[in-house]
Amino acid sequence: MLSASKEHEVASEGPFVATRSRGLHRAFDITCAATGLVILSPLFCAIAVAIKFDDGGPIFYGQERVGKRFRRFRICKFRTMVPGADRHGLLTVGGDSRLTRMGRVLRRYKFDELPQLFNVLMGDMQLVGARPEVELYVQMFRPEYAVILQDRPGITDPASLAYRHEEQLLSTSRTEQQYLKEILPAKLRISMDYHNRRNFLSDVGVLMKTVFGIST
Repeated sequence: MLSASKEHEVASEGPFVATRSRGLHRAFDITCAATGLVILSPLFCAIAVAIKFDDGGPIFYGQERVGKRFRRFRICKFRTMVPGADRHGLLTVGGDSRLTRMGRVLRRYKFDELPQLFNVLMGDMQLVGARPEVELYVQMFRPEYAVILQDRPGITDPASLAYRHEEQLLSTSRTEQQYLKEILPAKLRISMDYHNRRNFLSDVGVLMKTVFGIST
């Protein structure tokens, strides 16, 4: 059996190890995000020019999302839809008429998500974590998000990979109903399961699958 002093030592290591792990995880995210932004800067410039050339509208699109501990932040993406498109619905279906020509290309290859590397640098997001949602949908599933949002939301996670082609699954006749009754609950179950068993190596695995376009 452990002595009283040893038991105290082991018990006290828990918070220290957890804090150190979070610090290393954050350092990894910052390093990867910064490196990615430098390496991808030529692609960023090419996409910016293409968006401007396509319809002359804004290059980036920002939307308020709910982050860690329900703190709101503004997510950054390359704009893929006509300006003001979100006034006509928060969800996008395959062949959505609001998508621009360049937007269809960006969404096909998920290039519209790349500016979220800035969100990772700012500390609003992490590389691997449940996708951030809008306030309306978070409040509908608040118990689940109370668990998931103990961590920062992320650019990718197993649920994102499983529903990589989500837009193609949504029906144009009942888009929001289908999303709230079927797709979002399924994604939340996957994200909650991963939240409870994740570790550094599993995160690396998710990143590799995301980069190489492997669905789960």
